[in-house]
Amino acid sequence: MYPKIALASASPRRRELLTQLGVEFQLIAANIDETPYTDEIPADYVQRLALAKAQAGLARLSAELPTLGSDTIVVVQQQILGKPTDFADFQRMMAMLSGSVHQVMTAVALVDSQRSLSTLVQTEVHFRLLNPAEILHYWQSGEPQDKAGGYGIQGLAGRFVERINGSYSAVVGLPLCQTERLLQRWQEQV
Repeated sequence: MYPKIALASASPRRRELLTQLGVEFQLIAANIDETPYTDEIPADYVQRLALAKAQAGLARLSAELPTLGSDTIVVVQQQILGKPTDFADFQRMMAMLSGSVHQVMTAVALVDSQRSLSTLVQTEVHFRLLNPAEILHYWQSGEPQDKAGGYGIQGLAGRFVERINGSYSAVVGLPLCQTERLLQRWQEQV
């Protein structure tokens, strides 16, 4: 249905989600500097990273394939929550998320040497109040250490989520509906 693409991502969640779309793809590493620019707003930041990952992946290919890059961030009051550096950082993040609403932004970019297309998906996530014991238990599970915002909605932290407004798959790491539309737009331009 879609042309073969390259996926510039190390995320197993993105691989699983892209597989659900029936897209044939090869994995390519795309190491980029993820440091935010001074005064860069979260939406611009996540879109810049998705595009940079796609371009870095494309640059590593010997045969040209359209290359997909994606990035997901958690944002509370315009503050980007990255991956927790230690337990204290994780506790700080959970205190910000507990009993509140935050945004998860996922950007997707598809590029080749001639063109690029991208999309941004924003989802509101409502967390219930968390107590210190469950925060500690969740940290000890090992799950939060490599997750933006310190949690994975598809894992143990799913029980913290009262509701979402937006795309569940975008919170996991790749918005299926919008990624499929991006692939369709790509094909229409060929």
